[in-house]
Amino acid sequence: MPVEAKRLRTILWPGISATIALAILASLGTWQLQRLAWKEDLIGRIKSRAHSEPAPLPPREEWAKMASGDYEYFPVRVAGVFEHAREALVFRPAGGAEKQPGYHVMTPLELKGSGGTIFINRGFVPEALKAPSARPLGQVAGEVIVKGLLRAPEPRSMFTPGDQPTQGLWYTRDPAAMAKHFGIEHAAPFSIDADATPQPGGWPKGGATVVSIRNDHLAYAVTWYGLAATLVGVFGVFAWRRLSA
Repeated sequence: MPVEAKRLRTILWPGISATIALAILASLGTWQLQRLAWKEDLIGRIKSRAHSEPAPLPPREEWAKMASGDYEYFPVRVAGVFEHAREALVFRPAGGAEKQPGYHVMTPLELKGSGGTIFINRGFVPEALKAPSARPLGQVAGEVIVKGLLRAPEPRSMFTPGDQPTQGLWYTRDPAAMAKHFGIEHAAPFSIDADATPQPGGWPKGGATVVSIRNDHLAYAVTWYGLAATLVGVFGVFAWRRLSA
């Protein structure tokens, strides 16, 4: 067998493997670019949705059928009575709009006429105002009208501390878990972040919602394409050394 043919055989199977790997890496990069276009379209629609006029909350019969992507950050207007005795506090560390640690006050609102209940994130309170007795004017009685944005349950990671419901302390915005703890029937599987309408006494402070949707697809695409380019370079050097040996 000629020497050149022997040299070509030494890179045949590495070349096939590299070609397959290259095709996979390039496909992953292209897929991430497609996801990027989808995510940018989604973000644009959500931001446009968040600044539209508030609409009535869908009927209770439709709640279970609603997908989070269809209602997240959708502006709504609801009427009902707060159940302050079932208030839940969701811990928030310092950062973002608030410069100090504190809590988001989640209060169930018994909806007028529907027989259902939805948790309202009324806004932020600092540690000093954690107790309801420290902000008595904010414990509004009677029927109220709340405007805000629908929010999906907050995801929990492996680093999220366990909730302490018996102490009224939570670490994620999870209306289903809160409703189960308080024994609330017909509770919405989502919540509402109240707008910045001032509360009596100034607390809780609403309007802290930040429309933030993670979008790392471009970085992922660059990573996959970069690995593909590296593979081409490495195999090129390998093949050159084998053929020129």
